[in-house]
Amino acid sequence: MMNDLMHHISLFLKEAEKAGETPLLVVCGPTASGKTKLSLVLAEHFNGEIISADSMQIYRKMNIGSDKIDSTTSKRVKHHMIDIIDPCQRFTMADFQREAKRAITDIAKRNKLAILTGGTGLYINAVIENYQLPKAPPDPKIREELQAIYEKHGKDYLYNMLLNLDPKAAVKIHPNNVRYVARALEIVLQTKAPKKARQGKRLYDVFKIAVEWDREVLYERINKRVDEMIERGLISEIKSLIAEGYTESCQAMQGLGYKEYFPYLRGEKSLEECKEEHKKATRNFAKRQITWFGREEDIYWIQPDEFFDLIKHES
Repeated sequence: MMNDLMHHISLFLKEAEKAGETPLLVVCGPTASGKTKLSLVLAEHFNGEIISADSMQIYRKMNIGSDKIDSTTSKRVKHHMIDIIDPCQRFTMADFQREAKRAITDIAKRNKLAILTGGTGLYINAVIENYQLPKAPPDPKIREELQAIYEKHGKDYLYNMLLNLDPKAAVKIHPNNVRYVARALEIVLQTKAPKKARQGKRLYDVFKIAVEWDREVLYERINKRVDEMIERGLISEIKSLIAEGYTESCQAMQGLGYKEYFPYLRGEKSLEECKEEHKKATRNFAKRQITWFGREEDIYWIQPDEFFDLIKHES
């Protein structure tokens, strides 16, 4: 008997074909929830290709900390939007939207199913809601001014600036995400208008899927994954990146799974302390992702037992 999820996806694909629409599967949810394994199963079952919607897996040489797929897995199913830029290169939501849409078009032309997979909610929504993103190219002068303000007054001051100038944008950005706060401020100061991510006409027929874990179980999965990252050589990976000239100031090196270990490398904290900080930061990140995806009403949630059944029998 066909699994319920597989049955629903089959019906969805038939309806999309009848309507002459481009289907797009979206496998979303918090970190460590099994998105990669589930997307691989779906890609193999429905002749699909995977587009990564992970803000860290776009960077080359950052494999362990971003929990990137290995070469064996990439041979099973073609992946897009992985290893496309160097760690110090700038990459925006508009860049992601453009490249992801290009990949979806390419996949559909070859009569395959595009599967957008990841936990970066803004990236996913930029594609499926066809956000009409503001045209505000980088302004070095404004960036220098904002950097000076940040260095002098700190992240809270910068965030309060955004709250005053564009409260709608501010409430959607975590105060600790200095890069996003600064970019929103840059847009406001450059365009003299609040940042807008207006929805455009949807380009795809979308079916969203996520695994609904008990929170404590998910946290255990996160803790285990961090331990495995250390065992696989995360510290050596960071040291290699530093040796190649990718310093702590690089955009990618400020990502989760990397920035937590600089105090250890500087001799300021023990590895165990930094590892615990990594676990805590990842759990907090997952908590925000749960809130984000929990607000969405069109996600087809599957339970862990169905998830395990799928990866056991279909992979």
